[in-house]
Parts: sequence; C-alpha cells; structure tokens
Amino acid sequence: MKRLLLSVAILFSFGKTFSQNLYFPPLTGNTWETLSPDSLGWCDDKIHELYDLLETNNTKAFIVLKDGKIVLEKYFGTFTQDSAWYWASAGKSMTACLVGIAQQEGLLSIEDKTSDYLGTGWTACPPDKEDLITIRNQLSMTSGLDDGVPESFCTLDTCLIYKADAGTRWAYHNGPYTLLDGVIEAASGQNFNQFFNQRITQKTGISGLWVQVDYNNVLFSKARSMARFGLLMQNHGTWNTTPVLTDPAYFEAMTTPSQDLNESYGYLWWLNGQASYKLPGLQVNIPGPLFPSAPDDLFSALGKNGQFVNVSPSTGLVMVRMGNSPGTDAEVPALFNEDIWVKINALACEPSGVFDEKEMVHTLQVYPNPTHDFVLLGGLNPALPFHVEVYDALGRRVLACEDCLELEAVRMGKGVFQVLARQDGKVFSGRLLVE
Repeated sequence: MKRLLLSVAILFSFGKTFSQNLYFPPLTGNTWETLSPDSLGWCDDKIHELYDLLETNNTKAFIVLKDGKIVLEKYFGTFTQDSAWYWASAGKSMTACLVGIAQQEGLLSIEDKTSDYLGTGWTACPPDKEDLITIRNQLSMTSGLDDGVPESFCTLDTCLIYKADAGTRWAYHNGPYTLLDGVIEAASGQNFNQFFNQRITQKTGISGLWVQVDYNNVLFSKARSMARFGLLMQNHGTWNTTPVLTDPAYFEAMTTPSQDLNESYGYLWWLNGQASYKLPGLQVNIPGPLFPSAPDDLFSALGKNGQFVNVSPSTGLVMVRMGNSPGTDAEVPALFNEDIWVKINALACEPSGVFDEKEMVHTLQVYPNPTHDFVLLGGLNPALPFHVEVYDALGRRVLACEDCLELEAVRMGKGVFQVLARQDGKVFSGRLLVE
C-alpha cells in the first residue's frame, strides 16, 4: 500500500537539493539566516502542537532547517542556544564521517584488518576469527562479536567474545564501534579530539568535545553544531565550497545499506525507506521502513534518550532533537523519532487533496507507548464500526478484534508490533513497543 507523506511531500517536492541552493552559516558567531514557517504553509497552532509533544517528552533543543536556513528553533526549560549536551550514539555517525576522511587521506582502508591498528589480541576470539574482523565490519555492526555480554560498552579484550564469523551476523554492539576511535588514532598519530578539530571543526564550525565516559568516547556539543553536521551531510560532505568528506563512493556506501542482514543500516547511519529493519538487541527483521511518516531517503544519526540528526536531501530538511529520555530507555528510540515526523507532516495549514483518499494511510494514535500491560487507540471515530489487527515483528497476526479501543498488550508478548485499523474505507497504522 502506498505510504503517505502528507505536508512533507506537498511542501517540499522540489526535487534534489544541490549545493548552490543551500545556505551555510558563517564558521563563527551566531548569525544564521531563517525562513518563516508561514512561507512553507505551516500553521502556528500546529507548530505549538509539535512543541507540546517535544516538551512533554523531555526535549531540550529542537531545530528544523530547510535548505540550510532555520525554520524552527526551540529550547526548553533552562536549556539555551549556548548549552551543550551529549550526542550519545548519534556520535557514531560522526565517527563514520571521520573514518571516511581518514581513508581519503590514505591513512587507512576500511578493508584493513582491525588488528593492523589495534594489534593482535584486541579481542578474546581465536586468532583466526579475530583476523576476519575489518574496519568495514566495525562500521556496519557485523564484527561477529557477542553483543549479549554483560557490558556491551566494554572495550577490554575479555569483553569482546566470538559469536559468529565477521560479516555473517548484524548486531548493534558498542564495544567494537568505540574502538574505531583507537583505529583512527593509530592511523593518524593524533588523539581523537585533535583529528576531529582539524578535519571537522576548522572547516565547518561544528564545535564539540569528545569526552571519555566509562569505555565510550561521547561527543558533547551545542544543538546548532548538530544542525551543522546535518547540513554538511545534506551537501554530501562539502561545507559550502570547502571539501570535508570528498570520497563520493564512501559517502554513498555510508548512507545506503552496508550489508543484507539489516537493510536499514549503513556505516553507523540508520536508513529509512527500506523493506525491513533490525533494532538493537533483536535478531529478527521487522517488515517495513523505520519511520513510515518520514521521507524515504532519510538517513539518521540516532542516540539513546532521543539524540537525533535527521537528513533528507530530497526535501531539503534537516531535523535535530536533543534531550532526556522521551519515556523509553531504548538504545535507539525510533518510535519517538517517528512521532516527531507525524507532527511535522501535520504542520500544513490546509490538506492538499493530491492523494487519492483510498491510498492514504492515516496515523493511529497508540498510547501509552511503550507499554507492558494495556494500550489505548486514538484517531478513530468511535461512532463508526472498525476492525483492528496487530502484527508482530515476523509479520504474524497476534490479535484481531472489532470496535476495540483498548488492547491487552500483555497478550502480545514483548517486542515491536504494527497496529492496523480499518474504518470507513480508510487504513490507520501505528507502531507499539511492548516491554
């Protein structure tokens, strides 16, 4: 069934964005050109609804760029434009960019064995199995190391245990990823902050500091630096006319499926518009795209507690969110990112009528989400009959009922579920996480 992108498809159907059409703020200072929301046909009351969603879900900063110009910029509570916050796993995507820069400078090749830079014995694997792991495997989360160890962030050799041959299993595993910092340091002869400052900050104005937190290097920056990173990626690695990541083959590989085990994962970037996806901790492919309400070409840097950098070249949009947990401790809170895109799609003042009503997939409100016992459905007309079906991650129907606005989630088991409702010739869809 055709997926509907409401106002995004209508308002931003300008084709691909090219660098000559993008605005880039100066490298220093606070000057940044803006674009009024009403010039895009966005209504103030609907913007307030978006901000209400963000505020009630512990957001600190939110920015939307259109062709590089700020359309929305909002800070919550005591957080300001000058406040710094952590990127969490959204920093992985910055690391992917830095690896690409190291390769284009001839410092390394992603086909190299990781042990060429970290030395032999960096894992507890048998030597022949360790020898299979390459930098590409670290980038694509296919190291084969066991993500089920008690401390998945641990980078000690005793924590890096053989599970499968490299390249045969996808698993979201922080330990092998974090060691990419050591690979870059060994290849460049510089510490990670020096490498980041020279290759990124000086060329783009993206300020920030990588701080050691337990085993991890975590990037801290201001929200506008996150937005700058999204703009850099929107322009395929060039800041205005200054080349930063200049290898088009690497950029393409980074932002397209890196393997066939999880189609929605590139090189440390999450990809929308694919046929299925895996989430951290799961070894099943969930049918459908990560973010049904977002543009198909969206690629995203996603971090714990809802640190987001979303980039859609076809629409000219970059969306950034910083904050505390939106109510779930998921390593990658994809459901909340989807919730934001639903609200962005609803910003248009007038519905377009471009799409045939029969082809529309409407938003089904599913709350509380995540849940562990029951769930309520919203967005349906209780005066009209409707039919509800719930499907698990394997596409199996686990529940069906008539005119039911409350479901017993406990009957479904744990996992991610697709909830479909049909009413008056329309299809409503929502996703549910049962913990």
